Amino acid sequence: MAIQPTSPSTPVDWSPASWQQREALQQPRYDDPAELATATAQLASLPPLVTSWEVLALKQALAEAQDGHSFLLQGGDCAESFTDCTSPIISNRLKVLLQMSLVMVHGLKKPVLRVGRFAGQYAKPRSADTETRDGLTLPSFRGDVVNAPAFTAEARRADPQRLIQAHAHSALTMNFVRALIDGGFADLHHPEYWDLAWVEHSPLAAEYRQMVASIGDSLRFMETLAGPIASFSRVDFFTSHEALLLHYEQALTRQVPRHPGWFNLSTHFPWIGMRTAALDGAHVEYFRGIRNPIAVKVGPSVTPEQLLPLMDALNPDDEPGRLTLVHRMGNAAIAERLPPLLDAVKREGRRVLWVADPMHGNTESTSNGYKTRRFDNIRGELDQAFDIHAAAGTRLGGVHLELTGENVTECMGGARDLSESDLSRAYKSTVDPRLNYEQSLELAMLIVRKSVSRG
Repeated sequence: MAIQPTSPSTPVDWSPASWQQREALQQPRYDDPAELATATAQLASLPPLVTSWEVLALKQALAEAQDGHSFLLQGGDCAESFTDCTSPIISNRLKVLLQMSLVMVHGLKKPVLRVGRFAGQYAKPRSADTETRDGLTLPSFRGDVVNAPAFTAEARRADPQRLIQAHAHSALTMNFVRALIDGGFADLHHPEYWDLAWVEHSPLAAEYRQMVASIGDSLRFMETLAGPIASFSRVDFFTSHEALLLHYEQALTRQVPRHPGWFNLSTHFPWIGMRTAALDGAHVEYFRGIRNPIAVKVGPSVTPEQLLPLMDALNPDDEPGRLTLVHRMGNAAIAERLPPLLDAVKREGRRVLWVADPMHGNTESTSNGYKTRRFDNIRGELDQAFDIHAAAGTRLGGVHLELTGENVTECMGGARDLSESDLSRAYKSTVDPRLNYEQSLELAMLIVRKSVSRG
């Protein structure tokens, strides 16, 4: 039985605004402080996007995943755009995650915790504050919550009104996802609802069809013996995003009746990116005071001497379900860089959910100018992650992926063996390359095979 999460009090030296006394990296430069203050005040008056009881339910579910009773599947767009807030794109994204979870539930023989990387993933960190083209230098595109991708001074201006627009688009996305799930879209009795238009042409279609048929037979057998099983008619679904823009997150940080402390009610599961995880930085300061379950991206440059104090700051009470560490090392570096971190955390006896992000450490640029990822490197890092955790006596409890339900050609390789020349055919991302449906499903099957082979 999983340990029940405790209810630690808010640190006495913390407030939702205390991050403003620290160095805040990756923040846009707004040219009108009064306009920013007006926008954040309006944002603070708007209804929250999630509830405190949903947040606490996810924390309990993550505590169970830490104990090995379930597996976390976290996925979605690299950076959402306002124009993608449409019913086909949202439902296709949900379909992919549901299909992946169906494969994993069938193969792992345990529950899968579904967390969407959407309904708020509108900001992206950038390597440089500015971008230069043909002698013209403008601010970098930081996601639709900040500015627009067009290379003009007007488009690249950091506009505080986009904070309000981000809240509105997140609310529309959340409302539609909730309506789909409450209406039976995720019903295991009808997985055919989840098919994408081009699934029949996939090389993986036959294997997936056999899996669906097997699950249907098992479900009908169980219900013949026990009657209708209500829990199969719907699933729990949670949202997550990188809590990058701290003015936005602060405005949606609220106190609620009957639950002590402060909750970030912009999302269930916020995370800190690798670029903003400094122990003395503004993001760690903000995160240490909220009661949400939180995650931290851990890259190849992180040492045990850096990681352990960070864990102390973010989870001093070693609260079950509180802290997830998402390692993103790259296929070439994971064998060297991950084991020392696993050993250090295990030696300290700390409760943590280890999750693999095989995407971000494997990004490269092609000769024709596209940013891409090779599926073999993504698969290779994930394959190694299972083996490294097994050797260390730790558990890989989840996966974090950038994916889409659209028929894109952004990552090379996979079931259709996409090549560099295929990228131009359907490259739609404005930031990072994403797995398409087939590649996502193939990765889900790999997770099952590795887990089953490890017993």
